Amino acid sequence: MPDETDPIMVSVIMPVHNEEENLKDLAERTAAAMEKSGRSFEIIFVDDGSDDESFKVLEALAQSDPRMRVLRLTRNFGQSVALEAGFRAARGEVIVPMDADGQNDPEDIPRLLMKLDDGFDVVSGYRRHRRDPLVRKVVPSRVANMLIRLLTGVRLHDFGCTLKAYRVWVLEDVRLYGEMHRFLPVFAHWNGGKITELDVAHHPRVHGRSHYSLGRVFKVLVDLITVTFMTNFASKPGYLFGCVGFISMLGGLGFAGWTLYERLALNVPVHRNPRALLAVFLFLMGVIVVLMGLIAEMLVRLREESRKIPPYKIRSKINFPEK
Repeated sequence: MPDETDPIMVSVIMPVHNEEENLKDLAERTAAAMEKSGRSFEIIFVDDGSDDESFKVLEALAQSDPRMRVLRLTRNFGQSVALEAGFRAARGEVIVPMDADGQNDPEDIPRLLMKLDDGFDVVSGYRRHRRDPLVRKVVPSRVANMLIRLLTGVRLHDFGCTLKAYRVWVLEDVRLYGEMHRFLPVFAHWNGGKITELDVAHHPRVHGRSHYSLGRVFKVLVDLITVTFMTNFASKPGYLFGCVGFISMLGGLGFAGWTLYERLALNVPVHRNPRALLAVFLFLMGVIVVLMGLIAEMLVRLREESRKIPPYKIRSKINFPEK
């Protein structure tokens, strides 16, 4: 039996919500695939508030194999939070999240790890041939993937595929909520990680019920706006507020010039010209937005100074003493 202090190379993390019929077979197949890879591993199941017999199944699995570890959350927090709980508990140098519904294939994990060994920091699974309903899942997913590629610049085809391999350093300081787990490659890219993708198998769901709904699409779009702001302007919000503010001020000056022209050339009274009011409104709004940007910059600086976290990541060191 492996010792608790033995180094772990790979942590496989599975969020679980009402998957009692899938767990035993999936756990056995995952352990078998990892044993074939020749790497030390742990499998962390995060029970995200299941109200079926999932936790009892997980208890039995953990008792039969100490490499299988279980976290039980107090209620259903959602997939992103469950994954973060697993990330924080993981001991591996590489983290591999995957779904517990049996649609991801554990046999693909060694392939992801081999690709990671080629010098990548993230290997993203690509379900080229998805076994899901076309209208309810596949089409919305493709639209979301296109928008994420367009707005973030990360060239992946399948952000929604949970099965990915990450070097642990690219996930440091990442906090997940909402539907943010699908943006993990974006955060990794933001941290300087080298990213690629690999075709993986995708199987139809055999047991249980899908927890996916079209309402998730709208949550993803809202999170996409948040991520776009975080990746582009989180450390420099003054750029965004300043740009919007100056555009508004220029619009106000433009309408002021138009008002002046109509007064001088067409003899239109200023107090009867609605463009005069619009000019004042746009200019003042621009000033307010610029001031908001300055306040945001001050808050960011205060936050960074209080956290004592440098605004960079170091990949490696040479001839530096170990701390």
